[in-house]
Amino acid sequence: MLKYIFLLAIAASFLFSCSPVPTIGGKINSGNIADGVYKGIFYSWPNKAWVEVVVEGKKITVCKVIKSAGIFRSTGVEEIIPKRIIKEQSTKVDVVSGATNFSHVVMNATENALSKAIK
Repeated sequence: MLKYIFLLAIAASFLFSCSPVPTIGGKINSGNIADGVYKGIFYSWPNKAWVEVVVEGKKITVCKVIKSAGIFRSTGVEEIIPKRIIKEQSTKVDVVSGATNFSHVVMNATENALSKAIK
């Protein structure tokens, strides 16, 4: 019986700890962003992402996850979220269903990269 209580406690802590982290970004302000290549990282247990962002003509032209760690990586977040960021020119976009935490981690890593581009 004690074994089942222990397993239930572990499962409950895992579920509650995977709550989504809020995104820290939003629409980019092209008036004060410098062209260049920028890298960013963000971690929120259990996910971590490293991204590379290219800014050309004061717009995000490339956004890619160069490395990631954690769970729910097979959900397509690594491809979907960067495409949405480029399309919307924002680091706050719709999340991938079933991978909210990891979606927010990628958005926040991108925001951290772009914070280096502000003049």
